Amino acid sequence: MSALRLAVVAAGLLLVWALIVRLSGVPPYILPGPELVLDAWTSHVPALARHGAVTFTEILLGLLAGTALGVVSALSVAGFRGARRWVLPVLVASQAIPVFALAPLLVLWLGYGMPSKVAMATLIIYFPVTVAFLDGLNRTDPAWLDLARTMTAGRGRAGRRAILWHVRVPAALPALASGLRVATAVAPIGAVVGEWVGSSAGLGYLMLHANGRMQIDLMFAALLTLAALSVLLYFTVDRLLRRLLPWQPERAFDRAA
Repeated sequence: MSALRLAVVAAGLLLVWALIVRLSGVPPYILPGPELVLDAWTSHVPALARHGAVTFTEILLGLLAGTALGVVSALSVAGFRGARRWVLPVLVASQAIPVFALAPLLVLWLGYGMPSKVAMATLIIYFPVTVAFLDGLNRTDPAWLDLARTMTAGRGRAGRRAILWHVRVPAALPALASGLRVATAVAPIGAVVGEWVGSSAGLGYLMLHANGRMQIDLMFAALLTLAALSVLLYFTVDRLLRRLLPWQPERAFDRAA
């Protein structure tokens, strides 16, 4: 999506928001208008920048940690048959327990600082990255695998390792890219939930305290800042993945965007 289209979409959403506030007559302490939120944003730029930097750092570190952990887990399951019995239960358990229930425990164990928020983001990112990459590894074209087995000089474990790194991993990179896009979109959830449970900085912390003081315009300003950071991170990751995977075929929808 180009910057112009993104600006048009944002302007359209702001227009709909302003019309809803104007036509419904809803009081500002329930839904402030865009002009009130803009005033709150301009009045609290230093605080929003400081808390936004904390949240963005938590999201970025969680994205890196969750991606690394997911890639290692997928490679372990695909490359070592015995690892499947150990890794798959961890995958299931990571999604069977809601992260909202784990947030208080992580804050208790890791403290109110950044580590607990990074851990929350890592838990949310871990599953989509692992599943997407593992699915890509398992869906390698059988014809490629047969050809690789025929041409591989080494047999046994060495041959399987060579096929994994030279055939299956390159073929699975587009699937990994799809998992990374999903992970980037959901990464802010972990950081913000962790900040709501217990923190001393971050946009989630700012929203929680603004809500407690009935500063609804400031809460919306923090929410819009979080949305802007999330959109910026997503399109940055998407553009980077397109550059790193030039052989990945683009769908007609992607070319139109």
